[in-house]
Amino acid sequence: MLSHTPSSTSSTTALLHGFKPIRPGKPKAPTGHESWRLGGSSVRCEGTTTTTSLGLERRVTLRYGNDSLDICRVLNGLWQTSGGWGRIDRDDAVEAMLRHADAGLSTFDMADHYGPAEDLYGIFINRVRRERPPEFLDKVRGLTKWVPPPVKMTRSYVENSINVSRKRMDVPFLDMLQFHWWDYSNPGYLDALKHLTDLKEAGKIKTVALTNFDTERLQIILENEIPVVSNQVQHSIVDMRPQQKMAELCRLTGVKLITYGTVMGGLLSEKFLDTNLTIPFAGPPLNTPSLQKYKRMVDAWGGWTLFQTLLQTLKKVATKHGVSIPTVAVKYILDQPAVAGSMVGVRLGLAEHIQDTNNVFSLVLDEEDVGSIQEVSKKGKDLMRVIGDCGDEYRRV
Repeated sequence: MLSHTPSSTSSTTALLHGFKPIRPGKPKAPTGHESWRLGGSSVRCEGTTTTTSLGLERRVTLRYGNDSLDICRVLNGLWQTSGGWGRIDRDDAVEAMLRHADAGLSTFDMADHYGPAEDLYGIFINRVRRERPPEFLDKVRGLTKWVPPPVKMTRSYVENSINVSRKRMDVPFLDMLQFHWWDYSNPGYLDALKHLTDLKEAGKIKTVALTNFDTERLQIILENEIPVVSNQVQHSIVDMRPQQKMAELCRLTGVKLITYGTVMGGLLSEKFLDTNLTIPFAGPPLNTPSLQKYKRMVDAWGGWTLFQTLLQTLKKVATKHGVSIPTVAVKYILDQPAVAGSMVGVRLGLAEHIQDTNNVFSLVLDEEDVGSIQEVSKKGKDLMRVIGDCGDEYRRV
């Protein structure tokens, strides 16, 4: 996830007026374990997650070509450490990270610009090394992002930037480096990704991935034989854009989606059920960057009245299964095609929802549940037409 308002580099971003369809001559979709030949390299598409009557598999393997990484299907998002959600105490934060990992929630997602997130992970992982058995350490994953300014992407610049994250996180290699690029009119993103691939081959990165890239650029990247295992994008019951184009390309190539904004910063929760934010001070305050960001998404989708209908529908489903609204919201997205994992933001040392999160793995939504949610979701505006494809919300002036 990126903050809604980008840094000073946003002044260089392009205004995207539309989306070019994927080039004609698209290969036939692979079936079973067929491979799709892309850019001269053969990519084996494999399914690695299943949902059964007993619930959801806890872990999933992201795989592209010879690269792979297994992660927890619900990731702990650390955007909330960057300021705006309350003061984070270092020791309390690390203890909270240990509690999440002890509960099986052992994959952490962060970024170079999320305040102290990478440093906290470094302290945390050293605690794990000292205080937990080796098999526990083997299940912990630290995923980070690199969001560079629009400068020339030389090998030395890319490597030095990656080394900063490795040092802060105190790891010999990054489990996953998720790359963001502000301006598609600048083709330097391909240079950066090729250097990242070289650093992967050199052992400094285990897997290369993307964040907030659209479908067209994802295909270009794959055609350039850059082995990305996933693309992290905004995806919720309100924002179903990834299912309109991105999921199909993922199906063809085996690239997976990691989603953020899945509980919309907490808007998809009992806290905002039966509230009226159109009246000043009548409802809970929108006092965090994530709540403010996703309230704008609600406005673009259909407004607060329709959102209340969605919350009421989700509450009925949640009550039926003995879980919470956020649990239903996360499970619904995890059940979507191409989705490997979904983010739940954690306010380390300030608030915890570990049990709600773990309930995702035992929840099974039936056809009635899914149908009722879809009925409301489809009443909203088509955000692909309003905003554009995945990530376009970050590329408008």
